[in-house]
Amino acid sequence: MKSMYGAHLSDIAHGRSGDKGNHANVGIIAYTVAGFAWLRENLTEQKVQAYFASLGPSRVVRYEAGNLLAFNFMLYDVLAGGASRSLRSDNQGKTLALALLQMPIARPKDFQAMRRP
Repeated sequence: MKSMYGAHLSDIAHGRSGDKGNHANVGIIAYTVAGFAWLRENLTEQKVQAYFASLGPSRVVRYEAGNLLAFNFMLYDVLAGGASRSLRSDNQGKTLALALLQMPIARPKDFQAMRRP
């Protein structure tokens, strides 16, 4: 089911995530060059930090990997101590990429050019 925005991030990208101690690393990979350009302009550190506000990230840093059509986001202090200390059901941050991919987005004008070929 699509949101009132008409699309989700998962329509134009896929992802992976995991832990780095008490921090999580979330990789978002565009399906196409057009999707990567959209991500560069729209998937900012601020938007990702706001999206995960309930986890209380102390900061979010975005790294670009243009050769992979990807961005890696480091979410600092979101794992409640990390794998061996946290009582969270996802103490290693493995579901965070899937959560981010559910982010509603406004359907871009060139949406079809961004979808998986």
